This record gives sequence, structure tokens and C-alpha cells, in this order.
Amino acid sequence: MTVKTPPRPLRSRPRVSVVIPCYNYGHFLADCLRTVLDQPGVEMDVLIVDDASPDGSAAVARQLAEADPRVRLLAHETNKGHIATYNEGLAAAEGDYVVLLSADDVVVPGALAQSAALMEHNPGVGMVYGFAPTFVDVPRPARTQARSWTVWEGADWLAKVSRRGGNPIATPEVMLRTSLMRELGGYDPQLPHSADFLLWLRAAARAQVGRVNGADLAFYRVHGGNMHSSQFAGVLTDLSERWKAFEAFFAGDGALVPGSPALRAAAARAVAREALVTVRQAYENGSPAENAAELVALAERVDPTVRETRLFAHCSRLPGRSRGPLIPAPVTAAVDKAIFHARWRRWRHTGVLGAVRSL
Repeated sequence: MTVKTPPRPLRSRPRVSVVIPCYNYGHFLADCLRTVLDQPGVEMDVLIVDDASPDGSAAVARQLAEADPRVRLLAHETNKGHIATYNEGLAAAEGDYVVLLSADDVVVPGALAQSAALMEHNPGVGMVYGFAPTFVDVPRPARTQARSWTVWEGADWLAKVSRRGGNPIATPEVMLRTSLMRELGGYDPQLPHSADFLLWLRAAARAQVGRVNGADLAFYRVHGGNMHSSQFAGVLTDLSERWKAFEAFFAGDGALVPGSPALRAAAARAVAREALVTVRQAYENGSPAENAAELVALAERVDPTVRETRLFAHCSRLPGRSRGPLIPAPVTAAVDKAIFHARWRRWRHTGVLGAVRSL
């Protein structure tokens, strides 16, 4: 069941713990921390965890902590890696709600109060997210007025995500109920590339999921070129790691969700299809994808039934085809761009991804 309601104000002043892991991001820390400490309507508890940064980030963090009693610093003497750093900070959270915010990202004014209000008015919600636009140097003006709240039963949200096969959450916009975070136990060190996605899946298996619609909650900094601007870059790694998260979930907490085997099969079909659509798109756009054979093999491994589809047959023989695409590449590229934009707009509006499609 999905319920959409008008947003409502906070009735109390909850305490929010913000964990800021930092590795060589000392030059971003002041801006990040300012956006956190300026949040209205909530009591702030901030923990910066520096993972033995060699660039002097710990000294910057120490100065910031000394300037505000709401800020604490935990500085590692040796590097422990990002998952251990996340988990150490999250385990030390003392607030009613907890947010993990990278030192290079920023929070939108009023975002924490909006997320906390949703959970305050919906005690069954364990995780809240929203929209987190990307930026490179300076974020664009933020949308701060929420249009509505959406609350899904966890199983319903999991069904939508599984059928589409994608991760609709960036990370800096997520707020978790601290009691649920303690139950989950943190990020899985066996999945360094997709532990966040696994955590969202596990949270939804235990609690309702909420979303703040219409407002930006955080800004996610992109270093260098935006991954989405290069349509096929890194897709093999992304799909492989995403499927590992699905596998780990359905092998564990998935047992808490009714119809888990059917959802696992749906996730497999969605990931396999995305791998094949990527191969086809690259070919039809006139630039055969690197790792095309590996993507086809991944699709077959994830969902063996994909062998029976026309898309699989088409992609399997692409490397050996002598003639080029039947549809001119500029036409295909324009159509794919329109489809991608429509899918992106759906995600921004609803909080769930549309199915991957192509010509």
C-alpha cells in the first residue's frame, strides 16, 4: 500500500545525528558542516570521522569541532577504509534520527526538519529519502518547499525497486531512525561498492519507507564528469555490484518479505535486461560498448531465462554482424536521450525508477 499526504510541520525538536566521514576532503568540510549546523527545527549532534587523511583534514576537522560544542571529531591513526569508517560513526550516533553525509556533499536548508517531521508523524517509517541533485562546484538554488509525502509499506517499495532493478537513492538525502540503524548493524563490508543499496533494501524489509516530494534534501557532489553524462561508462561494474546487493538481500533479509522468490526473479530479469539494453543502445548509437560480451554474459548468468528472449539473441550476435545499425545513429541517440530524460523525470517526481527501455 502507498499513501500520499500533505507535509506537516514538526511537533517537537528531535535530535538528529549527522555522521560525516572524511578522507582527504578537508577543503570541503567547512561548507558541508555549515549546511548541517544551520538546520532549523532540530537539535544537531555532529560526528566527523577522519580516516587518517594524509592531507591535513583532521586538523581542519579539529578546528571546526573546537569552534562548536555540537561537533565531535574521531580521528583514525591508521586508515580503516570507508565501510569501517561509516559503521564506526553510525554506531556512535546518539540522536533520534541519523544521517550519513559525505564531507564533500551539502544539506539543503530545512531538509532535516522535513525528513524528521515525516517520521514523527509516521512512527512506522524507518527510512526517509528524497531528491538529491548533483553539482560540481556550486549547487544551484535549492527547492525547499515540499509538495507532499509518500509512505510505502516496505514490501511495496521493495517490489517496485526489484521490478525495476535500480537503486533510486543517492545517499546524502537519507535519514534513518536510529533504532532501526542499530538493528541493521551498519554497512556490509563484503559489498564495498553497493553496501548502501543493500542497507536500503534491508531497511525496507523491516519498516515503512517515506519520501519527501518536491523539495531538494541534499546536493551530491560529482568529481570530474557526471557518470550519467557518459551513458555506458562503468555500467558493467555498476550492474555487477547492484546484482550482488540484490543477491545478498534475498539470501538474508529477503526472507522477511512476502513473495521474496518472485521478487528475486523480477530483480534478476530487470538487471539482465538493463545489461542487454546497454549493449543494444551502444551498438545502435554507432559506438559498440566496451565489455559488450561481458555484459551479455552477465545477463545470462543473472537470469538464465533471458536466453529465450529476442533481445538476448540480438545482442549475442552483435559483435559478429558485418552491417551497421538499421536505424541511423543520430535518430537512435535522440530517442534514447528522450527515454532517459523521461525516466529521470519519473524518478525525480515519484522516487522510484522507471524500467530501462530503448528502441
